[in-house]
Amino acid sequence: MTDFNSSLAEELDQLRAEGRFRPLVVLQSAQDAEVVIEGQRLINLSSNNYLGLNTHPRLEEAAILATRKWGAGSGAVRTIAGTMAIHEELEQRLAEFKGTEAALTLQSGYTANLAVLGGVLGEADAVVSDALNHASIIDGIRLTKAHRYLFPHRDMGALEGRLEEARRDGRRRVLVVTDGVFSMDGDIAPLPEIVARAEAAGAAVMVDDAHGSGVLGRNGRGSVDHFHLEGRVAIQVGTLSKAIGVLGGYAAGSQELRDTLIHLGRPFLFSTSHPPAVVASCIAALEVMQEEPERQERLWENTRYFKAGLEGLGFDCGHSETPITPVIVGEASSAMALSDELRRRGVFAQGLGFPTVPKDKGRVRTIVTASHSREQLDRALEAFAGAAGALGLDLHPAEARSA
Repeated sequence: MTDFNSSLAEELDQLRAEGRFRPLVVLQSAQDAEVVIEGQRLINLSSNNYLGLNTHPRLEEAAILATRKWGAGSGAVRTIAGTMAIHEELEQRLAEFKGTEAALTLQSGYTANLAVLGGVLGEADAVVSDALNHASIIDGIRLTKAHRYLFPHRDMGALEGRLEEARRDGRRRVLVVTDGVFSMDGDIAPLPEIVARAEAAGAAVMVDDAHGSGVLGRNGRGSVDHFHLEGRVAIQVGTLSKAIGVLGGYAAGSQELRDTLIHLGRPFLFSTSHPPAVVASCIAALEVMQEEPERQERLWENTRYFKAGLEGLGFDCGHSETPITPVIVGEASSAMALSDELRRRGVFAQGLGFPTVPKDKGRVRTIVTASHSREQLDRALEAFAGAAGALGLDLHPAEARSA
């Protein structure tokens, strides 16, 4: 046991030496536009709570009422203990929201990808995946016996080539998998081009819309709705823990897909379902998203304002097209130093380094929400400017770049 722990300690020491060791940050408040950490109130730019729904009174009240009616837990796996009517209601609401025939909820967006990829693909099949897809897609692919074909990020010529390879190899089912919005860079998948190429090759498309739902499309219906591709995407995976503000994941598609996942999706088969309070809060969130479209509008107003402010200061925000706005500074140690300096100046924005992002693309990833005020965003921009000066970062303001 000593040798085992010693080997772990050596790896941890290496993380410390590289400036990548980060203890968990403990919040002393709800996840909101501002949070309290070690008694300090900070502007929160680290949350995926895009629409600010996690503290919405309707979601809180729904959780309380559901607990009183249905109890604190659901008892067991749905295939063993039975499925509660409230779970079925949420899935019907999700299918209607996503414009699909059916939907199935899972414990998280991560397990949703594991369930789908493991449940629908076998050794006679093929999966064609964007190189920058989320870790949960990568892990889901690793758990299948399907043949894997990788294409460089958003490279449509390479996608065509991989589809042709899969066709020549005689694969049974071919599934093209992509994020709708890429979580580290904030860029949007070229879905119309992906779908067109998949259709031409007789392949199906799966979109992980974890960061697209609530952000893109009518009332936040996601990237498929955003591009008007209803009925042309076989599988839409999403999360209930970001814009929806609660917990969980789902897969939306045909009734055949739902039935297949119920019987073959291992995370569904071997994990207890969501507590009723979580389910009720998710139902309430879907209602709020459709009744309060101004939240999505405010999210985009804040996004445009903050992104323009960062670029005006000279920060490299990459190719972001969404509220996910990376501030790319190079090595992981530089990203961590910027994060620490921002915290000293009243902003909570976490640094990210390898292996989450490439070694020379360390960054502080920021996400503004509908809950941020203009005054809070201005204070955050002031903190970024001050932190850059304190650290001696080499910035190139937008005006200078355009001159």
